[in-house]
Amino acid sequence: MGFFSAARQGRRDDAELGKGLWRRAHDRFNRGLDRYHQVLEGVEDETLYGELVDIANELSALAPRVRKICVEAQRQFPSNGLDIPGPLAGVHRALSTAGNSLAMTAEAAAMLRLAVGPVPAGAASVRRRAESVLEHVHDAERRLADAGGGGGTVPA
Repeated sequence: MGFFSAARQGRRDDAELGKGLWRRAHDRFNRGLDRYHQVLEGVEDETLYGELVDIANELSALAPRVRKICVEAQRQFPSNGLDIPGPLAGVHRALSTAGNSLAMTAEAAAMLRLAVGPVPAGAASVRRRAESVLEHVHDAERRLADAGGGGGTVPA
């Protein structure tokens, strides 16, 4: 991304996500995705690489959902600090847990990359952690919808 593109994206993020809590949750998730993709660069085993890329694609598909959650949370309860708004405490907790689970997923992938010899279970441990990330993102969506009173999904 070029300098001007990055500046435009930064202004868009400021407008949509604010500079507080929701922006931090969004950015934490994206840093976890970046770490996971960095780990992929060093995987030499083709089979393992293929499994890890499939997981990477699934995790990357969550990024727009996380952004949508954070944008809607910022719209409902604007945050320019680190105070968690009471009605959305569960949303923040689910996003935070999703970010932490994503970091552990990247760590598990890194451990597989560094394994000596064949990996008998393949990427099963990474897959389990990735499924946990999905569950936490879904939980954040559900909690946001519940807090908004709609009981449905996060608005588009």
